[in-house]
Order: sequence, then structure tokens, then C-alpha cells
Amino acid sequence: MERRPEPELMLDPAQARAYAEADFSAPHEHFVDLFAERFPGWVDGLVLDLGCGPGDVSLRFAARYPACIVHGIDGSSAMLAAGEEIRRAHPAAPRVRLHQGVLPDASGPGAPYPTIISNSLLHHLPDPRVLWAVIRRDGAPGTDVFVMDLCRPASPERVDALVAAYANDAPEVLRGDFENSLYAAFTVDEVRAQLDAAGLESFRVEAVSDRHLVAWGRL
Repeated sequence: MERRPEPELMLDPAQARAYAEADFSAPHEHFVDLFAERFPGWVDGLVLDLGCGPGDVSLRFAARYPACIVHGIDGSSAMLAAGEEIRRAHPAAPRVRLHQGVLPDASGPGAPYPTIISNSLLHHLPDPRVLWAVIRRDGAPGTDVFVMDLCRPASPERVDALVAAYANDAPEVLRGDFENSLYAAFTVDEVRAQLDAAGLESFRVEAVSDRHLVAWGRL
């Protein structure tokens, strides 16, 4: 099934609010669990979260690692605003600082970072090379990198099945967004090719669920 790109940014306030208020606790906690499995000795440090959205993953990461500080970047001011109330009430919020900026022009204020993470950004990018170039730019030799994203299904029928399984009871705006994101996602083989082209041959990539893949390694 061919990739069908979607808009890079969630700019509509209603869409951003629906996303921020949705329950993504399972996949977002899974993100932190998978990071912990692949970097078992990781304890603390300064972290850059690319495409942080309303900040839920940033907060969960900071809560799991109470000695770290997380800087998040997202291109959508609507997404950042939608998560403001949630961030304000979270106990890890003092260690999470989010910034508005569009990649590749935006850069983390603490670069170079010893750790860079990203969840569900890659499929939003018209040119996936942007993510890997920013990671190289804002990282340094020895930087730990962990990226999680959707994995494009093999057929429209499989897309329909995944939407029914995971978004059947979600608001229409979220069901449509999930469907569009599945069509816009990359396959494991495509991400492997992106990594090789970016000079990140040592990175690994694999499917970790029926709809997610991860890529990780050390610069």
C-alpha cells in the first residue's frame, strides 16, 4: 500500500483539544517502557522530545526518571495550548519545558542533548530526512536516540481493522486522524532505508506492536 501523506501540523484548536484530552496512556506508557528496555542503564540527564504535542509523553518520561529535565519542541501552538492545563497540574511539570517551533528551523535550547526522544512525529513529516538530520544536529557523539511511530499497514482493509480496534469509540475527529496517520506512516523497511541514508547504519528498527515501530541507537 502506497504512503498517503497528511498535514505536518495539527493547527485546528478543536482537533488539538480532542487529541490532548484523549486517553493515550497505554501507548504513551508503552513508549517509556520500550525506552527503558533499550536503555536499561539510563538514569538522568537533559532530554529533547521532538514533536512533543501537548506534552503527555514528556511528562510521563519525566515522571519515570525523576532526575531528568525534558525540553519539548512542537510546531503547533494549538497543540501546546491544548495541553497547558494538564501540564500545570502534573507533578513532573517543573522539569518539563515545552517550546513552539517548526523543524528543521527550530532547535532545542539545550543542544547538544545527551538523549533525544520522539513519538509519532515521523509520519507527519513530508520529508522524513528532516527528523534524522535534526537528531544529528541537536545530538552529539554518544547521544541516546529513541523514536517511536506508527507503522503503515499493508492494505486499506488492515487500516479499517486497526481503526475499528483502537478508535471505534473515539470522537470522529480522532478516528479520522488515526486513519490518516496510518496511511501516512512508514514501514519498517522504509525507516531502515532512511536511517542508512542518514548515516545511522548502527541504529536498529523493528515493529513492536500491530501498529507501532521503534528506531533506536547511539550517535
